[in-house]
Amino acid sequence: MSTKRELAQQLGVVVGFDDPEASLEQYRTPPSVAAHLVHLADLNGDIAGGTVVDLGCGTGMLALGAALRGPATVLGVDVDPAPLSTARANQNRVGTRTRISWLRADATELPVCPSEPVTAIMNPPFGAQSDNEHADRAFLATAADIASVSYSIHNAGSVDFVEAFAADNGGEVTAAYGTTLSLPRQFSFHEAESREIDVELFRIEWRRGPQ
Repeated sequence: MSTKRELAQQLGVVVGFDDPEASLEQYRTPPSVAAHLVHLADLNGDIAGGTVVDLGCGTGMLALGAALRGPATVLGVDVDPAPLSTARANQNRVGTRTRISWLRADATELPVCPSEPVTAIMNPPFGAQSDNEHADRAFLATAADIASVSYSIHNAGSVDFVEAFAADNGGEVTAAYGTTLSLPRQFSFHEAESREIDVELFRIEWRRGPQ
């Protein structure tokens, strides 16, 4: 197993969005944050040999990170076709041999339901836009439907919301970690060249997913 730092270095070749949509909160997940999430999932035995689904995969950062840790298969789902095209190119850059499928679909209304146990990974929209509040709720709902366990990134201060949502939907938060996420200036309403935001990463075990 590569170290978390080595994994982040491997993911450094993954490029972000050519034309990001503010309404979809399309940001490249930093390789260090992706490596942190994937490394934790792997240490917990939630990746190797299993099925991993990346909900809202964008250009594939989390999906490709998981693919480098020996799952049987990875599915990346995103509603926007342009990032999926970039994700396929990123797959070639990373060079993983894991079988990866890229599906254009709304991750909050997933058209597939795997019969095998699934680990869901995601960096969902935080709901930062005024017309998109609580956007991450629908992504967690999908995880509750399909996954045995999920790993997700949320705004700092989300612990009460995530724990309550999990409890109401057949799940339990088993671990929470704090980290920071660097967001570059990429939209006209951004004032600084980049800013650091505090985020929280949650592991949730779901009882309603396939067993």
